Amino acid sequence: MTWTDLLLAGLAGIWAGMINTVVGSGSLVTFPTLLALGLPPVMANTTNNIGLVAGGISGTVGMLPEVKALRHELIRLGPAALAGGIAGALLLLKLPSSAFDAIVPVLIAIGCVLVVLQPWLTSKMTARAEQLSAEGRPPPKRRSIWPVPMIALSSTYGGYFGAAQGLLHMAILGLAIPEEPWSRLNGLKNALALIINLTAAVVFVLVAPVSWPYVGALAVGSALGGLLGAKVGRKLPAVAYRIIIVVIGVIAIINLVLK
Repeated sequence: MTWTDLLLAGLAGIWAGMINTVVGSGSLVTFPTLLALGLPPVMANTTNNIGLVAGGISGTVGMLPEVKALRHELIRLGPAALAGGIAGALLLLKLPSSAFDAIVPVLIAIGCVLVVLQPWLTSKMTARAEQLSAEGRPPPKRRSIWPVPMIALSSTYGGYFGAAQGLLHMAILGLAIPEEPWSRLNGLKNALALIINLTAAVVFVLVAPVSWPYVGALAVGSALGGLLGAKVGRKLPAVAYRIIIVVIGVIAIINLVLK
């Protein structure tokens, strides 16, 4: 390990911190970088997870107003993210990587499709609510329960590997809370991702192999990238989020299928 290696890891961390804060999939940059620098796959994965926690913190703090606006949703979905993060981290330590290789591209593809269809699905749900109201049967005001298990499942994947977990979360949140602007949903996504990554990081610190010099380089880089990403993410319109999510999702699928 040289100073050049640490610099490369830090630069990868800056990019990952930015893209994780805006959408997700920063691990598609940092994980291959750590592999190229000579770390074995499991150590690269655990090192990557711990190192990017700092970026999750800075990105969440950078979008704190958006997070506070949806704090009731964070309270509702946070426990599911916590449980999923623990489950995913334990799966990483118990299962071969091939166990998730087949399903991960499918999950990302489903997320992309949901993001593209979200405006159409939302309009259908709105039309149905208006129809019920016109018939004197107002729709129930309580939140649907389905996002909780869906967040738990996507969080399990996030604890296991993490690349594109933000994409899956944005797809779920966009359908579950369609009345909220995407900048707020992105802030909520960042807070949920922080819970997942921090939970998995605690597990990895206790029982998994970790390269601490690379953790430090990733932490410094991702913290800076998270702050930069928060400034960019707050200004993006909904259509820009959808385009970025789909593009990154396609790249992620190609990367995972051809690796």
